[in-house]
Amino acid sequence: MTAPNEVLIRIENKRNFFDVSVDILEMNSRQLVTAALSGLATPRIPTGPLAVHYCAGLAGYTLRQYTTDAKMLAESVIRYYEKFKPDAVWLSADTWISAEAMGAKVGATADNQPFGGMDEPLVQSAADIDRIPAPDTASQGRYPVMLEALAQVVDALGQSVFVVACFDQYPFSLAAALMGINEIMLRVGDDPPFVEALMARCSDYALAYGSALSRAGADMLSGGDSPAGLLGPDLYQEVALPAERQLITRMQAATGKRVSLHICGKATRMLPFMKTSGANVLELDHAVSMSEACQVVGPDIALWGNLDPVSVLAQGTPERVRTESLEIIAAARQAGHQRLVLSSGCTLAVETPAANLHALMAAAQQGRDFHSTTTSHRSLPEPAAAGQC
Repeated sequence: MTAPNEVLIRIENKRNFFDVSVDILEMNSRQLVTAALSGLATPRIPTGPLAVHYCAGLAGYTLRQYTTDAKMLAESVIRYYEKFKPDAVWLSADTWISAEAMGAKVGATADNQPFGGMDEPLVQSAADIDRIPAPDTASQGRYPVMLEALAQVVDALGQSVFVVACFDQYPFSLAAALMGINEIMLRVGDDPPFVEALMARCSDYALAYGSALSRAGADMLSGGDSPAGLLGPDLYQEVALPAERQLITRMQAATGKRVSLHICGKATRMLPFMKTSGANVLELDHAVSMSEACQVVGPDIALWGNLDPVSVLAQGTPERVRTESLEIIAAARQAGHQRLVLSSGCTLAVETPAANLHALMAAAQQGRDFHSTTTSHRSLPEPAAAGQC
């Protein structure tokens, strides 16, 4: 039994899970996000902007340094946390980590350009798929860099801050990176078995990377499938969604961690299908209505979002950030949706003013009554059960 002002949450320490009774008013950030994602009582709305390349600029590093040096990447994330005190931080470099590990040539044309594909597509034939080796997160590409950076972030912050690690991309999007978006779109119609075979290999890499990130201490595993949004609802259900479901199920079983799904842009048409993916959390871009999303996905899936990272956070005023943050909180409250983390809808622009991020954090404090007044004090279910935590 817990006291009236306590909740029971499950926290991982050194790869073991422990049920801990926590006073609601004394929660640290890690406990706060864990409770909110579970629909439990919290003293305020947790925050977790998608700060990636933004962190590099804050720490004075180039994107090339940030994406290739574990110490610099970790230091950038830690400095960002120290300046803004979000409840959740993100470990990510770009969307080409797994593609590079699989053999794609990846790089940038300038020190402050994001990494991307630099050569002919890696996969053009079935033989190319066969040549992709089995995943080895200890040696391939930048996997070791990312895992070392995560270990440093977890060592510095992980006892009190919720750490989200990106396992890169879901199978369809990773396959698109290996083939090129135009070519895979043609193959979806002309040669579905080829696309399925490539996605199966991509799924193995995503699972290996996600499992390694989990072992390194990540609290949640995040993946993107934005190119899948270009398929439209029918092909998304037929091609991308089954691969998402299979990967999420495998990753949850292998790690016991929450798994999230992000599709950039106006993914409203995809929400009825995304909610069936098994993801514990859906990351919403700003083009999706929070109130509509709450109604579509229901109360058992957590939502992470969804301020416009450009027009509001990068180009707006602190007052506009505050107002739109409170509107997101109010929309979730009015829909009766308890599982919410306030965030940018996508990654922060590097030019985002510090004052606007401070305004986001302050708005969460202002909206603090959302969870504490609308949620009963309950125990935390198993973390990997989709739609239940």
